[in-house]
Amino acid sequence: MANTFELISSVTVGAGGAASITFSSIASTYTDLCLKLSARATGTGTAKSVLISYNGSTSSFTSRFLEGNGSSAASYTSPAQFIGNFTGGGATASTFGSLEIYVPNYAGSANKSASSDAVTENNATGAYSDLTASLWSNTAAITSITLTPETGFNFDQYSTAYLYGVKNA
Repeated sequence: MANTFELISSVTVGAGGAASITFSSIASTYTDLCLKLSARATGTGTAKSVLISYNGSTSSFTSRFLEGNGSSAASYTSPAQFIGNFTGGGATASTFGSLEIYVPNYAGSANKSASSDAVTENNATGAYSDLTASLWSNTAAITSITLTPETGFNFDQYSTAYLYGVKNA
């Protein structure tokens, strides 16, 4: 059977930016979830971290990520809900980073795993590319997802997020 992506909801950040992006009341009628983000942060710096929370929870997360920044590579383990980097306000004007998060079996009774792929954009030598595997050690069905930039920053105007439900067609 082929997988079918069905748009559940989308968000476009308006003037003034947004401290977070939330998708709530997610139905349990899909097999998996896929979230796509095109974003830029307010403030300085060329890359900012994105954190994820499920059902309002910011605990019981572990992440393992691989990262390259144009001049070096690294691998980290983190107890936080880090899922990748996106373009910061100090990067080339009007550029946005991309992030995709895939959450299989989000409504099942097992702990929730996710994988993400993120890249920043900057018309310069340095830019970030991240691959992240994360685990939320909680067996509750995911009914809401919140994305938050690292402390002190917001999503800038025109940042967009799309949440898709994946079904077996």
